[in-house]
Amino acid sequence: MITIGDIKLPEFPFLLAPMEDVSDPPFRRLCKMHGADLMYSEFISSEGLIRDAMKSRKKLDIFDYERPVGIQIFGGDEEVMSLSAKIVETVQPDLVDINFGCPVKKVACKGAGAGVLKDVDLMVRLTRAVVQSTHLPVTVKTRLGWDDSSINIDEVAERLQDVGIQALTIHARTRSQMYKGHSDWTHIARIKNNPRIKIPIFGNGDIDSPEKAKKYKETYGIDGIMIGRAAIGNPWIFSQIKHYLKTGEVLPAPTLYQRIEAVKNHAQWSVEWKGERNGLLEMRQHYSNYFRGIPNFKVHKAQLLSALSLEELNWVFTSILEKEVH
Repeated sequence: MITIGDIKLPEFPFLLAPMEDVSDPPFRRLCKMHGADLMYSEFISSEGLIRDAMKSRKKLDIFDYERPVGIQIFGGDEEVMSLSAKIVETVQPDLVDINFGCPVKKVACKGAGAGVLKDVDLMVRLTRAVVQSTHLPVTVKTRLGWDDSSINIDEVAERLQDVGIQALTIHARTRSQMYKGHSDWTHIARIKNNPRIKIPIFGNGDIDSPEKAKKYKETYGIDGIMIGRAAIGNPWIFSQIKHYLKTGEVLPAPTLYQRIEAVKNHAQWSVEWKGERNGLLEMRQHYSNYFRGIPNFKVHKAQLLSALSLEELNWVFTSILEKEVH
């Protein structure tokens, strides 16, 4: 069993990565249904929380059926990070996670997210500020370094453990790689094998199949795996991997009916959380992912994109299934 503070996870847990505009409560609920063991909010700007920005506050919404669930914050100012951790504590998540890994320009080039990898002393101060301002367990997600010539994850792991983080997730790419090229998990294995490291080490990057999850688990000796982009439109990946690890059997891909049921649930929960108009508008980004690989889907996609109510959406799904039967 893996423990983070009072959180008890399975012996080898699977985590849903925090993803901007993806990892909201409706999507997290689906992934939880299909086997995710620990999930995180979308990353939240500490500055936004302090300013009481509506978008940042909305991202604090968590529900009991999601637990254990963490809220992830990012920022580059110690006092602001400390205050935002106190705000996060009021909604009673199971943990606080600090994002030192986001590579996007608007975050990293403002000295937050992966930008903090350029200044490990600042990273330590920011982490200490959060640890000292909350009673919740604090964890960190980061990358190997800024670029290939400045990989500093060994120093980062030791120093962040020393100031009190209780787990570390490492995306096995540098910031300069963004999401391109291959991730290099040998660096994660080295951290895991460091006798000084006592906290759980989770690996992230390129896990998109049960076979790969098993290979990386056995090759790199990590404590668990975080899955991000491969879960978009495919919440089944968690149960598929778990089934494969347990039995060696690859489950068949979800049927058209199962895909439709997942989208209907996702849309229903999205509407309940955001209202019908916003809920369905934000669902539009997901349709292509759920139906990837389904032949002749283009015509149905246009119908789904034009649906402005759950009733219209369900009508489209009914017509898709009727065509399938005939």
